[in-house]
Amino acid sequence: MSTPQPPMPQAAAAGLQAVPGAPYPTYTSPIPVTRTHLGNAISSEWTKIRSVRSTMWTLGVFVLLVVGIGLLTASLVAANESEAGLAGENPLSFGVFGLLLGSMCVITLGVLTTASEYGTGMIRTTMTACPSRPRVLAAKAIVFFAVAFSVTFVSALLVALADVAMLDGAREPSGSEWLKGTLGISLYVALLGLLSLVVGSIIRHSAGAITIMIGLVLAPLVIALFMVSSALEDVRQALFDYSIPNQLGVFYTNSLTNSGPTGWDPLWIALGVTAAAFAGAVVLLQKRDV
Repeated sequence: MSTPQPPMPQAAAAGLQAVPGAPYPTYTSPIPVTRTHLGNAISSEWTKIRSVRSTMWTLGVFVLLVVGIGLLTASLVAANESEAGLAGENPLSFGVFGLLLGSMCVITLGVLTTASEYGTGMIRTTMTACPSRPRVLAAKAIVFFAVAFSVTFVSALLVALADVAMLDGAREPSGSEWLKGTLGISLYVALLGLLSLVVGSIIRHSAGAITIMIGLVLAPLVIALFMVSSALEDVRQALFDYSIPNQLGVFYTNSLTNSGPTGWDPLWIALGVTAAAFAGAVVLLQKRDV
């Protein structure tokens, strides 16, 4: 007894096509099927990061801290310019105070970009839509780095221009100082946020990852301040040299010490550490369950 087949007009409307020799018509989706790529994942992550409130709040506070503290510091120095002795000072260096506090906002946003999805369970949907886990992490990293760098660069440039205009007694920054004080420092802060994103992927817990990153930023300098024993002098000096606040100051030729990183060294250090952490996160991401 033959199996009845649906009428061909209805089958065609449903996307079914008769195949010779097959007991049932086959289904052909009317929606074009294309192979997904990294661009699709980037588009998805861009939609996520711009549609959540945490992005606007953290970046808004970041701009407020960087611009507000930078302008406030410059105005206070300008009001006491005769006592300050700014003849040999780099006017761009006063922007480091706001960037040090503002980096906490970038760290928080970086952690939330990955760790918050594990907290809400949204990561299951993300991995179902894009089974390639390294692609997901790469897309998150690209989108976050672009956002963090753009906001930091605009804020740092605005503060730098204002400081130069307000501090007439300071010397004119050179071209390399302008480059390091705007582009270099922005790349460094964005890499610091990217490292936070990777740590968030490894830890999978927002509060824990944020605590680790804030400890990484502040703990070395604080610990070094309390190392008064001469036997620990080498350790104390290394903590001073490679602490995040000191590395931020290096971009403004305003290092806390006479040794340690110079020039663009902090950027290469941050790049190497972030790349190593990213590789580790990819390995763990592929071995773990979602």
